[in-house]
Order: sequence, then structure tokens, then C-alpha cells
Amino acid sequence: MLDIKIKNNNRNMDIDDPKSRLENKPHRFMSILTGEWVDLPESDRLGKCRSVGDFEKLNRVGEGTYGIVYRARDTESNKIVALKKMRLDTQKDGIHVTGLREINILLNLRHENIVHMSEVVVGKSLESIFLVMEYCEQDLASLLDNMAAPFSEPQVKCIMLQLFGGLQYLHENFIIHRDLKVSNLLMTDKGCVKIADFGLARKYELPHRPMTPTVVTLWYRAPELLLGAKTHTTAIDMWSAGCILGELLAHRPLLPGRSELHQLDLILDMLGTPNDTIWPGFSKLPALENFTLKKQPYNNLRHTFPWLSDSGIKLLNILFMYDPNKRACAEACIQCSYFKEQPRPCDPEFMPSFPQHRLKRKQSKPEEKKGKEKRKSLDTFKSFGDNSNVPVLKRNRRDIS
Repeated sequence: MLDIKIKNNNRNMDIDDPKSRLENKPHRFMSILTGEWVDLPESDRLGKCRSVGDFEKLNRVGEGTYGIVYRARDTESNKIVALKKMRLDTQKDGIHVTGLREINILLNLRHENIVHMSEVVVGKSLESIFLVMEYCEQDLASLLDNMAAPFSEPQVKCIMLQLFGGLQYLHENFIIHRDLKVSNLLMTDKGCVKIADFGLARKYELPHRPMTPTVVTLWYRAPELLLGAKTHTTAIDMWSAGCILGELLAHRPLLPGRSELHQLDLILDMLGTPNDTIWPGFSKLPALENFTLKKQPYNNLRHTFPWLSDSGIKLLNILFMYDPNKRACAEACIQCSYFKEQPRPCDPEFMPSFPQHRLKRKQSKPEEKKGKEKRKSLDTFKSFGDNSNVPVLKRNRRDIS
């Protein structure tokens, strides 16, 4: 085995840049022992990665921001895992830079409420790279679409406490997820909630550097992003968490906008129209000139959730603060009195177990799917926790980016 020095004869490529190492196929490397240029097989360019041939693909379970996810069995350990195939950059010869960020971020994360990535495996070429992750039985979007009865309030509190725990860990490690939504929250058969799909996640620095505002699925997108703010803070994740909490409480998407203008209208209907007094710098946001905002002076959260306790309304209010600098952090949310009052959060181990809805949906017949799309019935759930009757419009969920 030759001792290979990582020195490439392509002078235009930065060999310390992982993006360059993957997107440009290095031709030759210099041996320290002989001083001669030698070819390095493609399969060795990522180091000693296992082959994807060591895994048996069982079924496709979903699609992330930058990759397709399969349920698979590790033939060495017999363990069931999730295999995420990274998408290629269609403009360049290699993995999309966002996929590289996801690999780098996940390799350094260790928290019970963050999906765990154990390794990277490769196919026959660098065009086939897979992330090996722990397999979770369901995601919240599938559960919400298929449950016969909604989550109870103790169960909602259990889910949100775990979400805030994961967010606190991410934000303390200077990571913004930037695409929180119910379909990116997984749940194990033991009731453990895990944040997944880090395809849009970014490490941030102080002071904040400009980033593209077109992130976060529309229904969960913070108003500063809709209005063109160039700097992203952890506050955009907290707004998304508020939308998730509202969705779990209302049993339907809270702000299902059809366009950016409609999304802003829904936010204004719920929270009122902002101004520079409550949101310093509001009038100077870049995209504000593209919209004519209606005048709506009232906060309608209490009207939206009439059964919710004052502590619950307070939690929603601090998550939906217009000013990102005043929006609650994850640690403050965990300490909120809402989680200390009755009904108390249930223990994750006492969360109900569910069938694997994602697999069930894949196996359903086309005519059954067509029938579901036509059905839009107004169902009334008989109880929510110990509080009230809540009318719910059942509808097929769709992600709008």
C-alpha cells in the first residue's frame, strides 16, 4: 500500500476545501515514498468509507431537502437504519455544497433530540454518497395526517419540550436549522422526538453575515425572511417552532399561505400589523416596498386558541414576537410556566405508539390516494386534553418552499 501525500496536481483546486475535493475529481496524487504521481481510485477519495453494498435497501421512506431517504438494513450488524442518498449538483460535477454542509454539521452533533448520523458510505463512484442515520419509525406530518384522534395537550407539551431541547443544543453550538416543520421532526417508537434534515442548516458567526432569505418552508417562515432580511439569527427557528406548536394545538397548519403575500396576510390577521415601535428597523426591510400591508391593529391569538391557558397564549406570543431580537430563545421556552401547569407534559415513554404511516402511504392504492385528495370534511374532535371541542378541517398537507 503506497503512502499517499494529499497533494494534487490540479493547481486551481484548493485541496483543503471539501467542496473542491468532491466536486472536482482529483486525477493524481504524489507518493511520499517514491515521489511519483499515482492514480487514486475514486472509492478511496473520501477515506476508508464502507460500501453502500453493505446495506440492503428495504423501501423508500421520504425525501429531504437535498437527498432521498431509504429504510435499509446493515448486513454487518443487522440493524435497521435510514440511508440518505445525497443529490448531485446539476451544475457541477459533485455533491451540492449544501449536502457537504449537512455532512459536516451532523458529524459533530450528539443530542438525544437530534437525528444521529453514524457514518458516510459510498457507491461505486463519488456520484453515489449516502449518509447512514438512525431510523425513526414516523414523522409528525405523517402522524398528523393519519391519526384517528389528535395529540392530547400533555402529548403536545412532551413533543415541544423535546423540540426546544434540541433547538437549545443547536443554537448553543451556533447552528441554525433554517427548515423546521412537522415533516422534519421524527419520532421513535419510544416517543423520542428528533430534529432531522439539516440540508439548509448553517453555522453562524457573530457578527452575523448575510445569507439568502429564501429558506424555511413558506408556512413556517418568519416575517423578517418574508420581508427580505439578509441576516439570519436563531430567531427564525423559534418562529418555526411557534408555527409547529400552533399546528399541534389547532390540529391543522396554522399559517398555510399560498404565496408570500398571502403568508404575510395570514400573519397580520393573527398578530396585527407591525411598526417601527414594536419592531425597530421594520420600515427599512428590503422587500417591504414589494408589499402593501393591510392595517390590522389586533392580536388574535386568544381568538385563535380560545381554550388555551394564559400561559399557553404567553408562550405563543413570545415565539411570535415580530422583532427577532425580542423573540424567545429555546431555553426560555423550556422554563415557561405553560410546561409546569396542569395538564403536565407526559413522559416520552408514555406517548402512544403508531403504525408506520409512511410505509402505509407508499403501499396504498392509487385510487385510495385519489379518494383522499377529494375528501375535505369538517370533523369535530370531541376533546382536546381536558379543555374543549375543536373543529378541524382535515386536508392533505403539502410543503410549499
